[in-house]
Amino acid sequence: MSETNTLDLPVYFGVKAGMTRIFDENGNHVPVTVIKLIKNLVSQVKTKENDGYEGYQIAFGEKRESLVNKPLKGHLAKAKISSFLTKFSEVKVSDVDVNALGKEVSLGAFQPNTYIDVTGVTKGKGFQGVIKRFNFQGGPAAHGSKFHRTTGSIGNRATPARVYPRKKLPGHMGDEVQTVQNIKVQEVNLEKGYLLIRGSVPGAKNGFVRISKSVKK
Repeated sequence: MSETNTLDLPVYFGVKAGMTRIFDENGNHVPVTVIKLIKNLVSQVKTKENDGYEGYQIAFGEKRESLVNKPLKGHLAKAKISSFLTKFSEVKVSDVDVNALGKEVSLGAFQPNTYIDVTGVTKGKGFQGVIKRFNFQGGPAAHGSKFHRTTGSIGNRATPARVYPRKKLPGHMGDEVQTVQNIKVQEVNLEKGYLLIRGSVPGAKNGFVRISKSVKK
């Protein structure tokens, strides 16, 4: 796609392909996360006149046509997008361009050594006990203790005669939106369609991640 049909934004959505390692020019071992580059297209332009604020709606996550309903197809057709994208997110910016509809989001804001924040959904662990969920120590391992991996006492006698809110108890673990801040872009390869980020980022393999310019750098 030509540069006239691209738009620089401080946000990009990719797919976590997994982790590997590389060696820098000094021979140092660097663990990196591989992000697969996917289409990010502007599917709607938000204006103060129509929406009360300015921004862009970004479409990504392509599926086959049979999995996309008619209202969604109409929304994409209005933006002159031929791909069947099913994920949407908004980016607030000032001074929007109404002619940006249908343009592809570029990676101009994410050059090597740029500091970024990465947001993803952590791996779901299901229902877990307090030892796995909160790193509780647990009880003695001896046969007669009868207290090994359970929660232990959670009450406060007759006063206040209730369990305090947010008490650490067994429950659902993981599957939460999490952001890792101030990590560096190691490499951007547009020809092969990948981006390397130093270190690890939240989420499982093949999950979507949100890459944005760091807010603290």
